[in-house]
Amino acid sequence: QVHVVESGGGLVQPGGSLRLSCTASGNIVSINSMGWYRQAPGKERDLVAAVTSRGSPNYADSVNGRFTISRDYAKNTVYLQMNSLKPEDTAVYYCNADIRVDWYKVNNYWGQGTQVTVSS
Repeated sequence: QVHVVESGGGLVQPGGSLRLSCTASGNIVSINSMGWYRQAPGKERDLVAAVTSRGSPNYADSVNGRFTISRDYAKNTVYLQMNSLKPEDTAVYYCNADIRVDWYKVNNYWGQGTQVTVSS
């Protein structure tokens, strides 16, 4: 079994910063990619940022320049440093990972989500 758990959300004022963490655990052979998605009320779940196993990052245009994604490969952990937060960043943030659990099998996993609220 593989579990993906994220943390670090909370309430922050506009212009503030938060750092989200996500750790995968269980029967992991390797992790192909890890990333962050977010979903606001009444909206679709959209990609925020992701990194491949080769370390190549990509960002949504709305967060590019403000957010930074990074991985700690030894800890099976991905971070999302969020700076210059805006009210429109308010959403539930979900960790996602493509994880190899066997030589022939790669599965996709979601974390439970962590709430980020940007408000005065």
